[in-house]
Amino acid sequence: MTKPTATPAEPPYLRIVAAIRRRIADGELVAGDRVPSTRQIAREWGVALATATKALTTLRLEGLVETRPRTGTVVAGTAPPAASPASPSSASSSAGAPASASASEQELTLERIVRTGMDIADAEGLSALSMRGVAARLGVAAMSLYRYVTGKDDLVLLMADTAYGEESYPADAPEGWRPRVELGARTLWTLYRRHPWLAQLGPISRPLPLPNLMVHGEWVLSALEGHGLDPTRLFDIHVLIYSHSHGLAVHLEREAQAEAATGQSDDEWMDSRAPTLQWLAESGRFPAFTRIVGAFGDGYDLRLDALFEFGLTALLDGLTPIIEGREVTSRWTTSREATTP
Repeated sequence: MTKPTATPAEPPYLRIVAAIRRRIADGELVAGDRVPSTRQIAREWGVALATATKALTTLRLEGLVETRPRTGTVVAGTAPPAASPASPSSASSSAGAPASASASEQELTLERIVRTGMDIADAEGLSALSMRGVAARLGVAAMSLYRYVTGKDDLVLLMADTAYGEESYPADAPEGWRPRVELGARTLWTLYRRHPWLAQLGPISRPLPLPNLMVHGEWVLSALEGHGLDPTRLFDIHVLIYSHSHGLAVHLEREAQAEAATGQSDDEWMDSRAPTLQWLAESGRFPAFTRIVGAFGDGYDLRLDALFEFGLTALLDGLTPIIEGREVTSRWTTSREATTP
C-alpha cells in the first residue's frame, strides 16, 4: 500500500499575504490605508523581520500595496481583484529572483541597491533595513548584494552619502556670512526632513567621513572664514550650527519609531498621559510648569519646523557679535577652557 504524500506546510509569509489580501478584499483596508509595517507584522504573526519583509514584497509585486515615504506601506490606489492564494512555488518566484523575470528586473547595480535601501529607510525607518529586505525588494538572492557592498554598514554609509548629495549650493553665494550660514542650515534640515534616518547615524563626536556631507560643512566653514576668528573658535561655531539641525532632526525618526512601537500617535500618547500630567500639576511641586501649561488653552503644539527656524535665528543672533568681532575675546576663551577636561 502506497503511503500518502504529506502536503508541505504553507510558508509563514504566504499566510500573512493571504490574511492581508483578505482584509483588502473585504474592504477592511481601502486605498490609501496603511497596512501593517514589517515590525507590526513580525509582532502580530510572531515571525522574523525578514519574513515580514518578504510578505510585504509579495503584496507589492502583486500591485496590492505601495510604499510612500514617511507614510509606510499603504493599500494601492487601484487594487486589483483579490487573487487566489498563491502556491509556494509561484509566490517564491515573485519575491525571489524568478527564472522567468526579464533581464531588466534581474540587472543589479550599486545604484539600485542604494536607492532601494533608502526607500526602505524612508518608509519604515533605519531599523527596518536589512540586506535580506533589500534583496527581497529587488527580487534577487540576498548573497547577490555582497558583490557590490560588504554588508549593511557599508550600505548605510553609501545611502547616507547619496542622501547628502541630493542638495547642493549655488555658485553665486549670497552676500554676507549670515545668509550663507542660514542657507547651509536650512539645506541640512531639508535633507533630514526628507530622510529622517540620516540623523540617527552617529554622534557629532564621531563625524561621518562622507564626501557629500563634507560639501555642507565646507559651505558653512567658508562662510565663517575671513572674520579674524581663531580656527578653534570658528570650528566650534560650525559644530554648534550643525548640531542645531542635527539635534532637532534626531526626533523625526524617533517620533516614527515611537508610533510604530506603541501604535499611538503623538496626540494619542499625550492623551493617555493626561492623568499623570494632571497629578503632577496638582502636586504643587512644579508651580512654574503648572502656570505655563495651564495658560496654553488648547495645549502646546510642538512644531519642529517652527522650532528649527526660531532656534536658528536665536543661535545666529547670539553668534553675530562673536563672528563680527564685537565680543570680548577672553569671555569665549575662558568659557571654553573652563569646560575642557
